[in-house]
Amino acid sequence: MVLTGTTSPTLIDLLQEAAHPLTGTAAEYDPLIGLIGDARLALLGEASHGTHEFYRERARITQRLIQEKGFTAVAVEADWPDAYRVNCYVRGESRDASPEEALRGFQRFPTWMWRNTDIVDFIGWLRAHNEALPPGAPKVGFYGLDLYSLYASIDAVLRYLEGVDPEGAQRARYRYSCFDHYGEESQAYGYAASFDLDRSCEEQAIQQLVELQRRAPEYMRRDGRVAEDDFFYAEQNARLVRDAEEYYRSMFRGRVSSWNLRDRHMAQTLDELIAHLDRQTGQAKVAVWEHNSHLGDARATQMGQAGELNVGQLVRERYGRDAVLVGFTTHHGTVTAASDWGAPAERKRVRPAHPDSYETLFHNLGIERFLLRLRDGERAASALRDPRLERAIGVIYRPETERLSHYFDARLADQFDAVLHFDGTRAVEPLERTSGWEAGEPPETFPTGI
Repeated sequence: MVLTGTTSPTLIDLLQEAAHPLTGTAAEYDPLIGLIGDARLALLGEASHGTHEFYRERARITQRLIQEKGFTAVAVEADWPDAYRVNCYVRGESRDASPEEALRGFQRFPTWMWRNTDIVDFIGWLRAHNEALPPGAPKVGFYGLDLYSLYASIDAVLRYLEGVDPEGAQRARYRYSCFDHYGEESQAYGYAASFDLDRSCEEQAIQQLVELQRRAPEYMRRDGRVAEDDFFYAEQNARLVRDAEEYYRSMFRGRVSSWNLRDRHMAQTLDELIAHLDRQTGQAKVAVWEHNSHLGDARATQMGQAGELNVGQLVRERYGRDAVLVGFTTHHGTVTAASDWGAPAERKRVRPAHPDSYETLFHNLGIERFLLRLRDGERAASALRDPRLERAIGVIYRPETERLSHYFDARLADQFDAVLHFDGTRAVEPLERTSGWEAGEPPETFPTGI
């Protein structure tokens, strides 16, 4: 793919005319809500896992989709058991007394990704919205799509079976004991199994999922929707154990295989969630929150050229125009991120974007916040099909190697149906704010500028 880094005055003029400024009014997202229309899926991305504006604006858009378009679920890039605890809270079915308490399940790195002030506000809004619904109206749920929670999901399956089938719980405990040698260190299990240093637990994980599914009619004879929800929660945990077992083995075989397995799992979990909600409400509508790299169509990016697929591609292939993919970008500001995996959260400066990037192109429009609609027929679409660099900051941000670590080439108009640009952004605020995060990154003049 050949990058096109030049920016002509004609292109700037065209994009300035096509851009819809976001001015903070209640109606500012009308063009986006209109684009989503009656679609069943709204995939709302983010260019980092630590930017306040991305979290806040996704929440605002999702609130309108719930209130105006009948969306009844939010599915996020988070572990299934931790998100389900939040789901129980927002539906009034848990003992947690506050959003902060409901979010305590998120203890795995990076905790700030979901334990932050913007999520607290959104979870509180969801709870209040559900409480105000008339009796019998479908409540909005909150669900996780990711597969890192191997051991937490094992515990959840065992707890479920202890309540409905104690003998089945004993069989499950025996099967899952295969994982006990690793002290809940999922990567240690994956390393040992992938290099034949120890036996794989693949067969046991599959057997447990198959038995759970086979006995579903027996388990769900109890009390209507509650029994169905409880079984669905347990079944997804058993499926997660099966997929996580394979994922942790695949980590040592290369990035493409593990990435594809993870995104296939998230897409399948989304499919299962939609089918489950369809049975209860007729036709489910779901807002999906994940990183741009998961939700933008991989076929329009360097990722796809390398053999990687993602949720956005799989959703488009299955749902077509019934899914709307929305990307988010920023040019500069601050971000909450770590320097290494498992390291403390830091408030880092986001460097001004690369000159040959979409972010710099948007910066040059001179509009602080705006929306571009990119579906066929929109004026901006043809102009943004030339490949350019696009920035992606995950939970780790390394400015010193930014070009190599955080940029890939993409065709934006084929990757997304719309893009939201926020030129200057600030870091999301973790619930646990360390002194290092409070201090922030030293300015570029440090130490001579002191």
